[in-house]
Amino acid sequence: MALPTRPNLIKRLQTAFPRGTPFDRRELEKLGVSRALGHHYLKSGWLARLERGVFMFPNDTLQREDCLKFLSRRVAGFHVGGKTALAWRGIYHNLPTREPLSLLGEKKARLPEWFQKLFPARYTARNSFSSNLPKNFGLQPLPETPDGVLVSVPERALLEMLSEVGVHQGVEEARNIMEGARSLRPEVLATLLKSCQRVKVVRLCVRWAEELNLTWAAAAKKAAGKRLGHSRWTARLKDGTILILNP
Repeated sequence: MALPTRPNLIKRLQTAFPRGTPFDRRELEKLGVSRALGHHYLKSGWLARLERGVFMFPNDTLQREDCLKFLSRRVAGFHVGGKTALAWRGIYHNLPTREPLSLLGEKKARLPEWFQKLFPARYTARNSFSSNLPKNFGLQPLPETPDGVLVSVPERALLEMLSEVGVHQGVEEARNIMEGARSLRPEVLATLLKSCQRVKVVRLCVRWAEELNLTWAAAAKKAAGKRLGHSRWTARLKDGTILILNP
């Protein structure tokens, strides 16, 4: 092992991966760290293993934002959405301190155990929108972290939360949260509703908006069109709740 070059390589690693950041074997190899050299760094205490092929610096404290960005490089369409995105953008109702993060992506994926231990989360690949919706529509980093992970804007986050009603999301809480979503942009919400493939989501959005007298209710109703129907809609949700929406 060419030990004289090791300090320079370690310095390069520390520059490429700031403190608080996890990284994988492929990223190491791009910086010139072979599998054999990576194993040597592990034995020497220069690196610590999080799981097979994933590493961090010893005695480091992983940061949530950096971990989310790491996952976004491994999971297509990965973003923070639903109730978490609403809360991060200032729309919430009595949000518990340890509320699991709501994470979404395009395909089924398993959140790493090391991530779950640090940041309890729930991941779903349930896609409420058709392929006609432009890629990453309604997904933006938070203003305070412009290079950060993608987070659903309030209009998309609301529909993602409504998709979870009766699954991982209680009806009453969802309605209470939606009551605080009074400043949604009608044009953005309309685009999302037109692409939304879930009747439950469309009808919940429109009916509750009308009942709560939200300013964008008319725009939502227009975008929903014929999917609202003319008869009462009843459904038994996965949690056993019977949801009844009048026309």
